Amino acid sequence: MKLLTVTHFYEAHGGGIERVAGHVCRNLAAQGHECEWAASAADPAPVDPAITAVPLRCVNPTERLTGLPMPIPGPAGLRALSRAIGRADVVIVHDALYCTSIAAMMLARAKSVPVILIQHIAAIEFPSAAMRKVMALANYSVTRPMLGAADQVVFISDTVRRAFAQTAMKREARLVFNGVDGAAFHRGPACRAAFGLPEVGKVAVFVGRFVQKKGLGVIRALAARHPDIHFAMAGSGPISPADWGLPNIHLLGTLKPADIGELFRAADMLLLPSVGEGYPLVIQEAMACGLPVICGAESASADPAAARWLEGARIDLGDPDGTAQRISPLLDRPAPMAEERGDMAAYAAAAYSWPGMAARIAEIAGEISSSR
Repeated sequence: MKLLTVTHFYEAHGGGIERVAGHVCRNLAAQGHECEWAASAADPAPVDPAITAVPLRCVNPTERLTGLPMPIPGPAGLRALSRAIGRADVVIVHDALYCTSIAAMMLARAKSVPVILIQHIAAIEFPSAAMRKVMALANYSVTRPMLGAADQVVFISDTVRRAFAQTAMKREARLVFNGVDGAAFHRGPACRAAFGLPEVGKVAVFVGRFVQKKGLGVIRALAARHPDIHFAMAGSGPISPADWGLPNIHLLGTLKPADIGELFRAADMLLLPSVGEGYPLVIQEAMACGLPVICGAESASADPAAARWLEGARIDLGDPDGTAQRISPLLDRPAPMAEERGDMAAYAAAAYSWPGMAARIAEIAGEISSSR
């Protein structure tokens, strides 16, 4: 089967949606499907002989100004996307609100090519009331019509599925969790010295883009409240934690998956006070390493079977100090027993599989393609 994946960026941009798309695309190719991947040409395309990259010429003014990635394809990008859709049996679109996703849906419908829409997020609780209204309007006027237009909708978390439960769709939506790379994320010993972290003391890890919606303001407030805890931050973005002037902040840069797994095994907890993300991939990866997780309440309930291992808190990005006050008691809790960590890691290894996710997507693609 010829499958076209459409995202706003390639993996090199560093976002969770792009990482998911890359894993699924590679596993679909490994399972014998012809795979193309269309995304903004702003970042290097994947170098993989099993995947044909379709870089789209785009402009991206909003990310620099607001931190919101929104590449807009120009005429040449739209022509390249249209040609790629014409070659595909099924188009797999990741998330509805991006301009590349909207263009792919419109072009696919014009060419009668079926679409699977994998929806990763629901609403984003921006600190600004105006931005929250814009997000609500966007979900009403764009996301819901996109979900209704797709031949099949796939949600990657129960949180997002509940958020759109009243939306009319062509078929009953499927719930398919993201996978985890077991080679990189697993239980085992690790050494903090490899990351320049002290061997003594508690270490909280953050992995992700340094942007507001990831809760960087909350982490700053927590680091100021807890000088005895070391905060290891892996990633990059427009916010610079180096400017905070806090000696317990350790910046590690952008790490490869195997290094992130090593960092998780060396840490005491994953701290992810983000909003509007459904079920962030790093949570599942941390679970596979047996690492306790502190996150937003919506993410903690994204997989009901895993909720017992996740500590959720109400996140208000407009009130980072108040949010930090709610999270602080969770940082001070005793570490879970080794047996509980082992149970969490075993569950993640069994429940979250990239080959399994790709197989489910391929099965759905076969169903909607044959029904056409």
